[in-house]
Amino acid sequence: MAVIQFSTFLLAGQLYGIEVDSVHSVRKFQPLTEVPLAPPSVAGLINMRGQVTTAIDMRVRLELPAREADSTPMNVVVKSDDGLVSLLVDSIGDVIDTSPDQFDQVPESIQGAARDLVVGAYTMPDGQLLLALDAARTVDVGGRSTSVDALPDSATK
Repeated sequence: MAVIQFSTFLLAGQLYGIEVDSVHSVRKFQPLTEVPLAPPSVAGLINMRGQVTTAIDMRVRLELPAREADSTPMNVVVKSDDGLVSLLVDSIGDVIDTSPDQFDQVPESIQGAARDLVVGAYTMPDGQLLLALDAARTVDVGGRSTSVDALPDSATK
């Protein structure tokens, strides 16, 4: 039976995952530079070892309540066709092995933007649901790329 591995993270108490093949790294919070005129889910730009990377606030992207002011997000850095993009999440989980027999369709309770980004749910042995995100759709905010090259000119000057 084929095993699918997910790099997991928590958002508002819910377990989410992105296939390990799409994940570049996980990192502690990095200072952000705001981007004028960027889509609302673009939290800013971060400098990762000399490489400027777009950071997407996953709470905004999934239309979840705002993070507590005293809570510092973590970065899940994913690979996209246009380069690396950082997803700001509440906390990092483990790499979890799943199998096709654990897969279910997107639950009806998933609504809004999340419905377009979640490709399905995996029921974990403890009964918790792992909501599997489509990495490519997740980093495509507003129908366009989130690479630095695709941001407004004023954002990178």
